[in-house]
Amino acid sequence: MAFREIDIRGLSLNPFTRFGDDWALVTAGDESGLNTMTVSWGQMGTLWGRDVVTVYIRPSRHTKAFVDAAERFTVSFYAPEHRRALGVLGAKSGRDSDKVAEVGFTPVLMDGTCAFAEASMVLVCRKLYADVIRPECMLDPAPAADHYTEFAGSDDPDYHTMYVAEVERVLVAD
Repeated sequence: MAFREIDIRGLSLNPFTRFGDDWALVTAGDESGLNTMTVSWGQMGTLWGRDVVTVYIRPSRHTKAFVDAAERFTVSFYAPEHRRALGVLGAKSGRDSDKVAEVGFTPVLMDGTCAFAEASMVLVCRKLYADVIRPECMLDPAPAADHYTEFAGSDDPDYHTMYVAEVERVLVAD
């Protein structure tokens, strides 16, 4: 599938449903190798005078090494018929299998990173900031209790890294 670039100011989407309900893929890598994972946590907005997207990745996820090694990554959104594929891409690790081939997605190189031809929209993002969520900074303990209790008392709490990235391009499927 081909993509065309649109102005970010022309976007009409609800980030609450696109991330929380519909899910997205975060993908990083290049022709030498890539990895992707499903995300349901994310934000879009303006920070530091730039249009940004924020995503969260646990250190245990194989995709994190690809995001950390790259300057750019993509956040891509899909039509409802790809929901099963997004479930597989979120549940399986690229460490153990070729999950992209399993779901039949087609990698597309763009701007030094990757997305998939099956996407309905791709945000090409350049990393600006990364930091690990720290329990001592949580003003309300409920989110930590809801999402990190399996690691309570562990030396490896698997707290997400937050990535804030500037959206450099918005591409939509033709």
